[in-house]
Amino acid sequence: MNTEEQIKAYMDSQDEPKRSDILTLHQYLLQQLPNGRLWYLDGKDETGKVVTNPSIGYGQYTIHYKNGSTKEFYQIGISGNTSGISVYIMGLEDKKYLPQNFGDTIGKASVTGYCIKFKTLSDINFNILEEAIRYGIQQTKS
Repeated sequence: MNTEEQIKAYMDSQDEPKRSDILTLHQYLLQQLPNGRLWYLDGKDETGKVVTNPSIGYGQYTIHYKNGSTKEFYQIGISGNTSGISVYIMGLEDKKYLPQNFGDTIGKASVTGYCIKFKTLSDINFNILEEAIRYGIQQTKS
């Protein structure tokens, strides 16, 4: 399967309302990064062991590690989990920015240095989530 087929299969495997919420986020992110690379990570390590939830990624930026190595990765990711949905905003230098600027206004969500986790889109202020995503994209533009 190609990436789009893997993403569709992943979304189709989700129960409602998570399926519809992930589809809404997917369509929004495709609009925000229309020429961005699409990623699908199945959550398995090189031995096939499940180590994380599957995720869909959008865009691309280069992670620079302290040892001088680099890795290409997505700018924004979404993942269904047992308690809802996580939106990953990658590449932010200031790990306090998201919680300080969006944590009190986004609604019923947990906001960390790079992740916004919520049960359903109806629990949060989507305009605030959009603002956080746009900020993240801007921070990791090439």
